[in-house]
This record gives sequence, C-alpha cells and structure tokens, in this order.
Amino acid sequence: MPPFKQLALPDEQGVVHEDHDHFIKLPFSIQLANIAAVFLPPVALGVGMYLLWGWGFTLLHLLMMTLLYLITGYGITIGYHRYFTHKSFEAPGWVKNGLAILGSMAAEGPLLRWVAHHRQHHQHSDHENDPHSPHLHGGGFWGLWRGLWHAHAGWMFTPDAPELHRYVKDLAADKALVWISKTFALWVAIGLIIPAVIAGLLTMSWTGALLGFIWGGIIRIAVVHHITWSVNSICHVWGAQPFRTHDHSKNNAIVGVLALGEGWHNNHHAFPTSARHGLRWWEFDSSYIIIWVMAKMGLVWKVRIPSAELMEAKRADRESAAVLPVTQATEPS
Repeated sequence: MPPFKQLALPDEQGVVHEDHDHFIKLPFSIQLANIAAVFLPPVALGVGMYLLWGWGFTLLHLLMMTLLYLITGYGITIGYHRYFTHKSFEAPGWVKNGLAILGSMAAEGPLLRWVAHHRQHHQHSDHENDPHSPHLHGGGFWGLWRGLWHAHAGWMFTPDAPELHRYVKDLAADKALVWISKTFALWVAIGLIIPAVIAGLLTMSWTGALLGFIWGGIIRIAVVHHITWSVNSICHVWGAQPFRTHDHSKNNAIVGVLALGEGWHNNHHAFPTSARHGLRWWEFDSSYIIIWVMAKMGLVWKVRIPSAELMEAKRADRESAAVLPVTQATEPS
C-alpha cells in the first residue's frame, strides 16, 4: 500500500471540516480477493441452510432468524449508529431506550463502548489511532490481509484507547443509557432466549427450542456481526467514492443492502450526521426508510440529511468543496 500524508481530521462527532483528494486505489486482484473473503462465508451458510432444510432448518427457523436479524440489526443501524453516535435525529426517552436495548440484543458490545469506538474511528479514520482501519498493517498482499482481519474482527482483541471514555461524555450523563449499557449481558441473553421460547412453544418440543436458540440466537448473531464487520473491512477497500473524504471509505451496493443501508459508507463518511446514507434514489437504505416512517408517526423529529448544495460541493469530481450547513428534513427524495 503506498504511503499517504497525514491529513486534518474530523471532530469527535465525526464531522469533517476539510476535503481532500482520494488515495491511490488498490489493485483489482486484491479487491477481488477481499470480496471473496467477505462474501464466501455467507454463501457457505446459505448452502448449509439448503442442505439442512426440512430436518435441521425449517421455514420457522428462517423466519425467526430473519426477523430477529432485522430487529436487532436496526437496533444497531438506527440506534447505536445513527442516533447515539451521530445524533442524526431526535427522539423521546422511551424510543431512545428501546433502540439501546434492541442494539444491545445484537451482541456487538455495550452501548457506550460501541459508540466510543465508532466516534474514535471517525476522528482518525484510516490514520493512526483508528481502531479498525485495514490500511495500517504493512504493504503488499499480506499487509492488506492482516489489515482486513484486523478491521473485520481482530481489532476487538486489542486494548481500548486509554481515554476512550472521553468520546461518550454526553451518553454517560444519561442514567438510563448507562444502566442499559452496564446490563448488556442481560439483553444479549434475552435475545437468545426469545427465539428458543417461541420455537419451543410452536413445536412443543425441546428440540424445537434448541433449534430456535441456534438459528434465531447464535447464528443470527453471527450473521449480524459479519455483515456489520464487513462495513469496517470491505467498505474501506472496495467500492465507489462519489464524495470527497479524508479516508478510504467506499460505497458498496451489496453491503449496502445486507447491512440495512450502512454499506453506502463513503456517503456516510462525507456526511456523518446524516440520517440517510443512501443519498441517491437507487441507493437502497432501509434504515432511513424506517426513520422516515417514524418521523411521519411523530416518534422522531429533526431528521438530518445533507442539502443538495452540500452534496454538490462534496462531489469527488469537483476540484474543491465548501463546507455548508446540514439541512433538516423528514422526507426522502
């Protein structure tokens, strides 16, 4: 990987105040290898589901795994990420606490720690002190693979930054959120028990309960994790960069759909506080659709999306960009 110069960084909320040229692109062969590494495991899971169909995996298990994937996944994308990390909309206390609980059931970590890591990532994205960049682990093929492993999952086995708590002083002042974060294990357990109980009652068997626990609990968590981690790894290596950012963030259509809108990652890094990541009509962002519906129902308000002028100014094919205010809106366009 060619070296690149140190650039100005965004603030703790992830707001970028300057625009910079893109980095040199990786060779296509390495990009292709990364795609295979990220997407072959889900394909293998699909093959396994097919082979087990009818005795170890049924329509009930598929529905339960999918439903809980969506519920807990939106807890991450809408709750942990767009609301708690970036404050892209406002919500009443019961909605806020509900989002925190649903996100916790995804088993990606306690709320305050998750948000702190993500704010740290935005402040140092693809530079020193980024907790999960794939680009800081040496050059060449093996350097990239080390980086991909680190960005995908390896970073979770490294020590936290000494002052990590400073990124979440706002959330630490909310007693309810602190309690939900401290009782993280309870919500993970509930997320595992619910599918086991439902499947057990519907099949009236202990075997049904066990399979519900496995597919709606354990495997569902694994699917949520790997798709979320793919945003950290593949979306910083392979994809399109329609907007200027200070890092390697990319838009990837496949991850965009599977990760409930999170894969439009270059859009997100260009406009961190936007509730909408899929900024063009064809960039499907199911998380934003739900936020839009919630706004129509009065459950959330002050939904933030970038103005047309700001998006035009940050286009990658422009020589320079001006910093313009983010507008508030509640309707997709």
